[in-house]
Amino acid sequence: MPRALGGLRVRLVVAFTLVAVVATVTAGALTFREARTGVLQQSQDTVIEDFRDRVNTLVAQYRFPPEESDLRALAADVARGGRSGQWRVLAAYRGKSATSAPGDEFGELSPAMRESVRSRRATVFQRVSHHGRPALVVGMPVTFDGTYSTERRASGLEIYLTVPQREEQGYVDALVSAIERATVPALVLAVLIALLAARGVLRPVRALRRATRSIAEGRLDTRLTVQGSDELADLSRTFNETAAALEGSVAELRRMEAGARRFAADVSHELRTPLAAMSAVTDVLDEDAAGLDDDTAMAVRLISEETTKLAALVDDLMEMSRFDAGAAALHLDEIDLAESVRRTLASRGWLDTVETSLPEPGALRGRVDPRRLDVIVANLVANALRHGAPPVRLRLYGEDDPRAGRRAVVAVSDGGDGIPDSVLPHVFDRFYKSDSARTRSEGSGLGLAITAENVRLHGGTVRAANQPHGGAVFTVVLPLRPDGAEDRTTQSAKEDRP
Repeated sequence: MPRALGGLRVRLVVAFTLVAVVATVTAGALTFREARTGVLQQSQDTVIEDFRDRVNTLVAQYRFPPEESDLRALAADVARGGRSGQWRVLAAYRGKSATSAPGDEFGELSPAMRESVRSRRATVFQRVSHHGRPALVVGMPVTFDGTYSTERRASGLEIYLTVPQREEQGYVDALVSAIERATVPALVLAVLIALLAARGVLRPVRALRRATRSIAEGRLDTRLTVQGSDELADLSRTFNETAAALEGSVAELRRMEAGARRFAADVSHELRTPLAAMSAVTDVLDEDAAGLDDDTAMAVRLISEETTKLAALVDDLMEMSRFDAGAAALHLDEIDLAESVRRTLASRGWLDTVETSLPEPGALRGRVDPRRLDVIVANLVANALRHGAPPVRLRLYGEDDPRAGRRAVVAVSDGGDGIPDSVLPHVFDRFYKSDSARTRSEGSGLGLAITAENVRLHGGTVRAANQPHGGAVFTVVLPLRPDGAEDRTTQSAKEDRP
């Protein structure tokens, strides 16, 4: 469901509208029923009372038992008593009957009603619709003394009355129209009230959403204005308390992180001087190792190797501290990328070990930092040789992106078992090792982290994945700036750093 259709505002408006519809329809139905009953009841009572009085007044004036002419005269006299002049009367006695209007079939009178009049000896009435016209039908038996009573034995004379109710039906129709006309404004008013209510409810919700988004963007000093004492005010207070606690925790973490980085930078800096002296001594010892006994020569070579590793680790730590401090800078130069990659492999003796697919000389040129490109390629190839399996392949090619322009892609793959899925998200983390039992000779865990920082400094991307046929592949994408282009990568890399 689209967000606009499933939003809180829409649900509130729909709920208010449904409540208004139910309330309006219910009130209209009840009002219609009561008004209709009142209109019809009043008309019915008036007609029945007039009918009774007219019959009781006239019936004593006629002989009994009546002849058909007497029935016809009685029906005509009773019909003339109608206030509206629209009474139609039927007089019946033991199979004989006559109507007030000659030829009137009196179709509104049903056999069931005649049977009810004969058996109950009471006035019976019924509202019917005959040929689409509403009418009230009343029937009553006549007692011997001419006075209406259910206690005396009926004389057998029955008088029936039909009165059209077009006027009453008009009142009812007018009432229905009035209710329909009132329903539309009521619904419009309900929708307006719903919109106002939704606005009042959603205002603090929107403020909470903006504040949450602001917190997510790193503005931890964001707070909400608390108004009232309802549930939304409690939610705002809880948000402010949570934001304050989060701000304090993040500040403490940043302080601790900054302290740890300063400590690593200071330690690395302090170690460089004694390490330089140790390296000079180990160089001398390496030259004299051939004249020493086997145990001493082995110890000298071990010291020399560990000193070299320690020096490399200190250099890596110093490099990371420069990244953390935002002091790492690019020294761009227009170079042939294929030639730069060849020099990286040749300087480390990997030309015969790594299968390469490089463009022709001069085919792929761009402005990059040659030293940092060397570090990127060397770390990726070293990682593949150390943790993967042959064959290790390096592919360099260019591609055009409609938005980013010309880019260089470096892909380093191996034929090993690949990277476990649980490790993939962490391969560029500092000091991360998938196996805690790995030997120290396998590296410090900073190589890929330094690679990622160097790529980010160029404004590029690096990703790790597993190949469908096995083995891992690391892909680096670097933008290639034309010669003379202004460089803003260093600043943007600093801004992107958490």
